[in-house]
Amino acid sequence: MEIGISTFVETTPDVQTGKVISHAQRLREVVEEIILADQVGLDVFGVGEHHREDFAASSPAVVLAAAAPQTKKIRLTSAVTVLSSADPVRVFQDFATLDGISNGRAEIMAGRGSFIESFPLFGYDLKDYDQLFEEKLDLLLQLTQSEKVNWKGKFRPAIHNLGVYPRPVQNPLPVWIGSGGNAQSVVRAGLLGLPLVLAIIGGSPRHFAPLVKLYKKTAAKAGHDPSKLPVASHSHGFIAEDTQTAAEKFFPPTQYVMNVLGRERGWGYYDRSTFDQARSLEGALYVGDPDTVAEKIIHLRKHVGITRFMLHVPVGTMPHEDVMNAIRLLGTEVAPRVREEVSKWETEENSFME
Repeated sequence: MEIGISTFVETTPDVQTGKVISHAQRLREVVEEIILADQVGLDVFGVGEHHREDFAASSPAVVLAAAAPQTKKIRLTSAVTVLSSADPVRVFQDFATLDGISNGRAEIMAGRGSFIESFPLFGYDLKDYDQLFEEKLDLLLQLTQSEKVNWKGKFRPAIHNLGVYPRPVQNPLPVWIGSGGNAQSVVRAGLLGLPLVLAIIGGSPRHFAPLVKLYKKTAAKAGHDPSKLPVASHSHGFIAEDTQTAAEKFFPPTQYVMNVLGRERGWGYYDRSTFDQARSLEGALYVGDPDTVAEKIIHLRKHVGITRFMLHVPVGTMPHEDVMNAIRLLGTEVAPRVREEVSKWETEENSFME
């Protein structure tokens, strides 16, 4: 069971003071957070790509590369790379470079993008949303499999027997498919035999169990070994020494962000009752003391089949020291409990099956 962190490198107004942290300061803070995550034994750190004022990381590979020489074991991934509006050659080169700097710890999490600001910025039409992703994923996978590429598509100039460099340390460079719960994305990942990441940020996580089964079934039918395909989730959450403190600190910035996005996307108003309901065992918020969060992650593993859990923290602007403390608690208290319990549970399950 792998456990880590994901972030969108937010620069929203502080809900207490109204002040907005600079992009530069938040980027430097995130590098410190990645270094700490490595020091406390977490497995992975993901940085999401966005192209809007309230998120500072338009280039996850650059942010991750800043931390790479100062870390030893933690895997470094985008969360996600908006592949539909990117050049797959450049994406591959950026993450192959990161892979070299980190000595084989880079990953690409490719997604179609739930935020669409990059499409007009780079001159793409949203009506081509699905076709763009399919075509560019095809090219990206070819780049991971071969040094020289012959490729032709609709949206990008053809490549005629050209080498793409640098080559990564890992062969192939890992590519995960990110999905918000769309069955089409899940099936695509299964057919291609690629690891899957589910954004479980609302409702009951148990509702994602059928998607995991669909993914595994599709992979098996396509000739892939489902037991070798990891399934990850990223979910909003926060950890403090006690659950009440965690809830009181995490709710205000989360409410702010969810209601800003809600106005953009037509969601209902996000209030305290919504927040508290999501903190229950069957909800999608992982907020509380280490015991509470560990219990929920174990519950997710047992009932959904997740093999990598990424805590998305913060949601909205929070004090850097609070985020660092949450990362510390996740690595030193939550992760050991989860790993121990999952290992014990799986040993018992295997013994029962034998």
